[in-house]
Amino acid sequence: MGLAHAERLAADSRSTLAGFYDADREMATRLRDLLAPDAPVFDSAEDTFAHSNADAAVICTPTTAHASQVQAAASHNLHVLCEKPLGATRDEIISLIELSRSLSGRHFMLGYQRRFWAIYRQMKQEIASGQWGDIVAVTAVNSERWQQTIAGTWRDDADINYGGYLGDAGSHRLDNLFYVTDLKLGELSARSTKAGSNVEIVTLVNGELLDDSDRTVPFSLSFVGNSNSFHEELFVHCEKADLIIRDFQLFIGRDDQVEQIDLPPEQSGRDSTRNPVTGFLDLVTGAAENISPFECSLPVFDMTTAILDAARLRNESSGSA
Repeated sequence: MGLAHAERLAADSRSTLAGFYDADREMATRLRDLLAPDAPVFDSAEDTFAHSNADAAVICTPTTAHASQVQAAASHNLHVLCEKPLGATRDEIISLIELSRSLSGRHFMLGYQRRFWAIYRQMKQEIASGQWGDIVAVTAVNSERWQQTIAGTWRDDADINYGGYLGDAGSHRLDNLFYVTDLKLGELSARSTKAGSNVEIVTLVNGELLDDSDRTVPFSLSFVGNSNSFHEELFVHCEKADLIIRDFQLFIGRDDQVEQIDLPPEQSGRDSTRNPVTGFLDLVTGAAENISPFECSLPVFDMTTAILDAARLRNESSGSA
């Protein structure tokens, strides 16, 4: 993500790359040489924030480093775009949310890229309009060739990557769930397996979401981190229509017919022109509001924790690992 964000910053006329840091200095130097040959490479995140003469910091480090680095960046009056998850513990997340609220002149954004994509923003608008009635159920599927890529990396370290595939790539799905529906978490049950890795690889969840009047909405989620291809689906079943996102396209289902809602393809997907970097630059230049504030990290963390706790209890009761 450091490479992806840096490339986007370098390509946007509103920004200039002012400095680089990585725990592996050679990696930072390669990135600098590729995108901003005149920019300095620093020996620590603190030095980068203090001496790069920057206006903003983009933090793409492992989760356990986020809290200290966000705090350090804020101490040097920088705007901050931080990759998800925001923090490794609930206390860290709450402290960073409070920090973001206390500094009214600084902007703090979390890198949940799907919030910027046209398909999710349109789905949210369709649901909020009320024209399709109340939500009656939600189902979602995430699958990816993820386990095959993590051996020897921090993503296979349970002390750094909380929740494995669920906590890493799956956090986007949990955020989408809350973002498009405005529902909150009720009760759930879950099962999970590490499939030979050190972190969770396959996680299955069933439960209930709640609206503001505590009406229950059944949901079912599956996260398969050892598949052989990428696949992403979200179904929000309403009283009068189904709203469906399937691999970067939005559909509506009515009367046994499914039709695509026509949206610009370049504004959704991995190569979208709408992403956290463009959204962050819009924010700090005053062109748009913050649609991915630090606050959105807390329900995702709480749901991740609830899922992992439920899966662990089930595994303990069944004697599985």
